[in-house]
Amino acid sequence: MAKVTGGKALYGAAVGILMLEARFPRIQGDMGNALTWPFPVLYKVVRDASPERVVHRRAEGLLDAFIAAGRTLVAEGADGIATNCGFLSLYQDDLSAALGVPVATSSLMQVPLIARTLPPGRGVGILTISAKTLSEEHLVKAGVDPATPVMGTEAGREFTRVILGNETELDIEAARQDNLDAARALQARHPDLGAIVLECTNMIPYAADIRTATGLPVYSMYNFVTWFQTALAPPRFPPT
Repeated sequence: MAKVTGGKALYGAAVGILMLEARFPRIQGDMGNALTWPFPVLYKVVRDASPERVVHRRAEGLLDAFIAAGRTLVAEGADGIATNCGFLSLYQDDLSAALGVPVATSSLMQVPLIARTLPPGRGVGILTISAKTLSEEHLVKAGVDPATPVMGTEAGREFTRVILGNETELDIEAARQDNLDAARALQARHPDLGAIVLECTNMIPYAADIRTATGLPVYSMYNFVTWFQTALAPPRFPPT
């Protein structure tokens, strides 16, 4: 019989996810809905990390809380850490240094790689929940060229208001329409787009609709964390 080595409290969940403290509905596809993932994950809510505080106030004063929560997840068994808000790219370097495991704070980190996959003359555009607060520093911390086109969903009537306002009811179809409208506006303003990256992890449920509406590849935190997890727990072939 093969020998195995312990040392963790929990097994089988390679990815730990640091969650904002929120009460808005997390429908399937949302990063905070455990049914979204095709593999088990560990969750840890960071107290006082409200959507408004993280997005509009740059997660000010929360770094120590995120580090402590990340260390808890690592101690419990996570081999890598992700977060559920793209604006936490501001903490990418700090969390990587403090946690001692791979860290993926933001789907924006995919932008440079995606750009390399596109044909000449095509670029990447970013869809975000709040264009007015997605600063150059957020982009630079994620390794993104600050000149990358950005479009927000603030002009919509549901999505940004419910998520950042931390409301307890969400009209899914209205939220979907907000995302589609913003994606179409981004494409119309930048006809040379070759792909769209969704900054906000709450946009994942609408990725397929955006793909259909624009005809462009759509990248999100879902495919980023799936890629991330596959490296932490590679499948065996043939399956055993």
